[in-house]
Amino acid sequence: MPDITIQTGDGDFSAYLAVPAGGSGPGIIAIQEIFGVNADMRAHCDNFAAQGFVALSPDLFWRQEPGVQITDQTEAEWQQAFKLYQGFDVEKGVDDLIASLAHLRGLDACTGKAGTVGFCLGGLLAYLMACRSDAQCNISYYGVGIDERIDEASNITAPMILHIAEEDEYVDKDAQTRLADGLAGHSLVTMHSYAGVNHAFTRNNGIHYDEAAANLAHGRTTDAFAAALR
Repeated sequence: MPDITIQTGDGDFSAYLAVPAGGSGPGIIAIQEIFGVNADMRAHCDNFAAQGFVALSPDLFWRQEPGVQITDQTEAEWQQAFKLYQGFDVEKGVDDLIASLAHLRGLDACTGKAGTVGFCLGGLLAYLMACRSDAQCNISYYGVGIDERIDEASNITAPMILHIAEEDEYVDKDAQTRLADGLAGHSLVTMHSYAGVNHAFTRNNGIHYDEAAANLAHGRTTDAFAAALR
């Protein structure tokens, strides 16, 4: 699948595009972790395309270092990833995602309906897209820092799912409680907790990958997108 270019007033950046064999379908913005649009994110896009979705993963680190594609396998890569994360402007990132959503909807292959799914940093951004954009379904996998932005949840107007790893080292039990309490009354938000798994339990070939939990979460994600976007 090709990389394409998205043009904005701030500059141009690349995105990985995966189109289903049938040539068209609803759209999904797949939002990167702190490792860039790497093999894991491309695999997620390819999997969505195999299910009939047009999947787009934009390079959100382009302002710092375009084309980042690293893994969680070495200490040097972790240090690079944390440096990029610390230098990342969340507000600009949301702007880039809103531009990416408009670009995706404008593709001939896209039916016009579109949602977002994000992992880790991308999980936070998927939540913010639920709060700030007109994406029609938003899915967050182990999003970091959502509990600090609960006040924005009142703006959510489309289905939102949060996949929570109960043993997440970056979203501790107190944060999980704040999430559960803060979102409990929201009719459009569903939280799923996965016992015994750590952060990034769905990262392909990742150090904490858990096949059973990943399959369960992905099944719920596919069902939510099918209901909202088909």
